[in-house]
Amino acid sequence: MRDLLRPYKIELRLAVVLALICIALAVAAPQFATLPNLTSLLNNSAVNLIWAVGLLVVLIAGGIDISFAVASSVVQYIAAKLLISVGGGNWLLGFLFCGSLGILLGLLNAWLIHGFRIISIVVTIATFNAFFGLLMFFSGGRNIYNLPDWWTARIFIFEYENAQGIWSELTLSVAVMIGCVVATWALIQRSNIGRQLYAFGDNPEGARRAGVNIAVMQGVAFGWMGLMAGIAGLCQVNIVKEVVPNALYGRELEVLAAVVLGGARLGGGKGTILGCILGVMFVAITQNGLNLLGVSPFAFQMIIGAAILIAISTSNIDLSLRPRRKEARS
Repeated sequence: MRDLLRPYKIELRLAVVLALICIALAVAAPQFATLPNLTSLLNNSAVNLIWAVGLLVVLIAGGIDISFAVASSVVQYIAAKLLISVGGGNWLLGFLFCGSLGILLGLLNAWLIHGFRIISIVVTIATFNAFFGLLMFFSGGRNIYNLPDWWTARIFIFEYENAQGIWSELTLSVAVMIGCVVATWALIQRSNIGRQLYAFGDNPEGARRAGVNIAVMQGVAFGWMGLMAGIAGLCQVNIVKEVVPNALYGRELEVLAAVVLGGARLGGGKGTILGCILGVMFVAITQNGLNLLGVSPFAFQMIIGAAILIAISTSNIDLSLRPRRKEARS
């Protein structure tokens, strides 16, 4: 049993910590464990989790991307302008256009990384600034409000009204998030490409010698991240009912923190969907709990920073080594 659970030691550790935090918050802030708060927590975490599963694929492949949040903003703005000009469109057209444009932005990162042999963090810092600068230049920082009705109309996949008249609702973004999680799981766990991504991230030179196409792996990883960025941008507009050019700016580090906290290794070759989900929920629940308790938002940054440091520093510790050493001595 221990051998079966060993590959998931980080996920198990994080799950236990998350359960303890939830119990403590339920006692300290009774409104935390209510259905309205829990559904609100899922709605608010949907976009972050869509980004997170895309970033997970990039980290597994040994890369890093911090431009995805700004890429989502670029997709939002271009999609709004185009869809308005063609008469409004619909959800199918929105997914196709936003997903395709996101893939193109992701492939641009992959082309720069592979073509010029530049490390991914340098390239994505450059594209982060380039995308945001171009977006603010062409948009003038102005919001877009006159969006098609289908894009701003709320679609609920779950609704419940309690005795006090308070509604608990799950929106379309949660359904889209579930679809993205399942699709990413299938990519990395049930496909040959997924196995190649892990091999490439763990040992790029060894994977290359084994016949893995490096350019294709980088294209898949950053293209998938771009696809998730495009879909997340589409969902974000449905949530806030407007296009705000700088609304998503700065959220990339929060998502990166969550994915690393969930066990994804910055050096590549390691990471699971379960860990990714737990990492995002840890960040979301911690922030929600601190807000309910009236704690300063600066405390949230300190807690997340400390949690990431602990997660990274203990990820390679194997507690099972101690008994073996004792047995060897005896």
